[in-house]
Amino acid sequence: MTLDMDNVEVFDTGVKGRGLRTTKDLCAGEVVLAEPSFAAVVFDSLSQQVCHSCFRRQANLHRCAQCKFAHYCDRTCQTACWDEHKQECGAIKKNGKAPNENVRLAARVLWRIQKDTGIVSDSQLTSVDQLEDHVADMPADNLKELKIDVHNFLDYCPNTRHGVEYISHIFGIINCNGFTLSDQRGQQAVGVGLFPNLCLVNHDCWPNCAVILNHGNQSALNATFHSKRRVELRALGKIAENEELTVGYVDFLNVSTDRQRALKHQYHFDCTCKSCSKNLKDDLMMAAKETEGNKPSDELVKEVQELSLECLAKVEAARTAGDFHEVVKLCRECLDKQKPVLADTHLYQLRMLSAASEVLSYLKFFSEAAEYSRRMVEGYMKLYHPNNAQLGMATMRAGVTHWHAGLIEVGHGMICKAYAILMITHGPNHSITKDLESMRMQTEMEQRIFKQNECVYHSMREAALQNKSMVPNHNTHNDDVP
Repeated sequence: MTLDMDNVEVFDTGVKGRGLRTTKDLCAGEVVLAEPSFAAVVFDSLSQQVCHSCFRRQANLHRCAQCKFAHYCDRTCQTACWDEHKQECGAIKKNGKAPNENVRLAARVLWRIQKDTGIVSDSQLTSVDQLEDHVADMPADNLKELKIDVHNFLDYCPNTRHGVEYISHIFGIINCNGFTLSDQRGQQAVGVGLFPNLCLVNHDCWPNCAVILNHGNQSALNATFHSKRRVELRALGKIAENEELTVGYVDFLNVSTDRQRALKHQYHFDCTCKSCSKNLKDDLMMAAKETEGNKPSDELVKEVQELSLECLAKVEAARTAGDFHEVVKLCRECLDKQKPVLADTHLYQLRMLSAASEVLSYLKFFSEAAEYSRRMVEGYMKLYHPNNAQLGMATMRAGVTHWHAGLIEVGHGMICKAYAILMITHGPNHSITKDLESMRMQTEMEQRIFKQNECVYHSMREAALQNKSMVPNHNTHNDDVP
């Protein structure tokens, strides 16, 4: 893949070290850079459910006949991935089993360095070796895990020419520079990859860019039109020439101290961005509900917050156990106690609304799920950047839930809002955006029928539901196990 890197250049940011800045004015939704992975692997837990080439999650994958570990959509994906998989295939076959994803990724990186050196094209702005490893900053527990990974790597690749120090350096690079890859729905993390140019983009809690995975296209009959999976860095709004490009390493939906703690633990730096320095939106994220100028007492707020944390832990445990009716019971009880005390932007209430709406949608209690998802999106809109990808995805799911509930006007409105956001964050050719465009057109047509005659619309909807044809066959509907 030939990449145009004319939009960006490396520069010295000072305190943060190297960074990327734009060399021209950019518009919202513009692709700043695109980059195929230097190396990438599917997570161990999903190795039989996700294609090891395009990272799409689907049923009936074809298994590699040699190593019996890698799985692919079809022969086309397998052929496209052979250069990456060839040495891995032999190593797994020889060892009798595959090591964990960290070891597999480190091996792929080192094999690629040995084959192509650390720079594989003129458009690569830095070599893999030059990326930060932060091994010296790792706490004792992380260092212990790193040593175990190095030991397992040497078992996996006993004939490697690299020494322990260099192998540790590569594991350190993966630990603080690895980029999580999502499935084609954008709803589940399925793997991890290393993208050297992307590693140069620094963090900001309120970034001006978003990163998405484009899974590529291997379906064209003519291989000339095939494209590799790649990450795309997209502008979230107007970016002026010479402005630094930034992305969010962690979800903004945490108070500044929690974000700073997470960044320090994973990436070994102290975040001093404007949002953290000025604690922006922290007050909204932990706010009490105000009714006609009156607020609940500090003691009551503290009590409900402690109860919420306990309940969120119980919800997660019940969810993991697959006891979804218990999840619903816990959510309803907690939300009843939160509603008169916590503001609609309070993080604990938003997390409970998210859990409730997802599980209720899965159980097909769409009307109740729609109400919770509406409240959740309204809270998100007051906190997130207006073009935040997670806001777009949440709005899309809420729109689909309202659609399933028969609330066509609200559902169509939410789907349109989600489409506008994801056109910027994902672009018109991403599979999620294409699915969303189909839903937008379908709900627009149904809304016209609804406005002409509500009775006819509801009669048609009931008939369609009985035939199970009302539920759209899109990858983005809410029937997945939460």
